[in-house]
Amino acid sequence: MKKIFILFYILLIIGLYQKISATEFRSDVMMGYNGGVGFDITLAAFRLAPDFPLALRFNFGYTTFDPGNARAARKIFINNNEGGTIEEKGSMYRVGFDFLYPIRLLKFPESYFIIGPRYVSFTGNFKFIGDNEDFDVTSKHWGLGIGIETDFRINSKFNFILTGGSDYYFASTLYGHDTSYSPDGQSNNPRENYQYSDADDAINQPKLKFRFLVGIGYRWGKK
Repeated sequence: MKKIFILFYILLIIGLYQKISATEFRSDVMMGYNGGVGFDITLAAFRLAPDFPLALRFNFGYTTFDPGNARAARKIFINNNEGGTIEEKGSMYRVGFDFLYPIRLLKFPESYFIIGPRYVSFTGNFKFIGDNEDFDVTSKHWGLGIGIETDFRINSKFNFILTGGSDYYFASTLYGHDTSYSPDGQSNNPRENYQYSDADDAINQPKLKFRFLVGIGYRWGKK
């Protein structure tokens, strides 16, 4: 019986190896506009099975952009003070999973329609220098992305990549200092009579983000 189990595991490992060795992998580094200036790092698997047309891709991205109206954010999350020199910055970390479906796009040799879920962590930092005020407004969102991508083979290993599309993120709670505003109206320690709509107007949290990125991809595995 023990020998049978050993033989089974050997055959299983061989089968998995054959499937993996028949798959083509690609890792990409892309830069450009994604709701702001940013970059993406991805890992994709192509030709997972003879009758399976989809490629699967995991991606991680980082973007910087304008976080919103600093004076309004201060009133809504902190207080009504007006002093200080404003410094602000916004950033977004993003992870996603893409399904890539091959399409014919003009006469480009290799193109894909892209769709997949997204999850982002947003931070907007607001400083009022000289008035001792420095606070973050944060939120986390699920979303959905779609797009088109075209690849140009440089050689057997490297690709030049053009990709564009948009990501839509669903509304989520905004947190700042000891205050939060939720889209369902359940706010915590709100300032004066401010509501979620006021916080949403003041903060450039992720909603609809357009993207256009260029990059280089490296392939390995089956050719």
